[in-house]
Amino acid sequence: MRVKNIGLSWIVVKNIRDAVKYYTEVVGLKLMELNEEFGWAELEGYEGGSRLGIAQEAPHEKVKAGQNAVVTFTVEDLEKVKSEMIKKGAKCEGDVIEVPGHVKMQTVVDSDGNRFQICELLHHALST
Repeated sequence: MRVKNIGLSWIVVKNIRDAVKYYTEVVGLKLMELNEEFGWAELEGYEGGSRLGIAQEAPHEKVKAGQNAVVTFTVEDLEKVKSEMIKKGAKCEGDVIEVPGHVKMQTVVDSDGNRFQICELLHHALST
């Protein structure tokens, strides 16, 4: 496996609109993407850099609001990397989730119970 980059870290919130307001107005980040249908927003600093993802708490996700941030590792081919990782003993949680035209994601749990995701970007530019 070869990680292309650490794409973003994300947190889970109870109310995505309130969280976007907090992180833009209080913290001073710039909103780059908001997709309420998928319960997702991305923010970054005004000089760029890594992004902060904000996910609306959902019943199908084990990570609940306030529990932890999730680091994502961007890979070229998610299915290939997932297969390689499983052969090496990785434990995947749930199925691959795809947001059509944007990203494919797989949650992985390390030996200490920390969750992270391997992600394959399906596009190169995020819209606002």
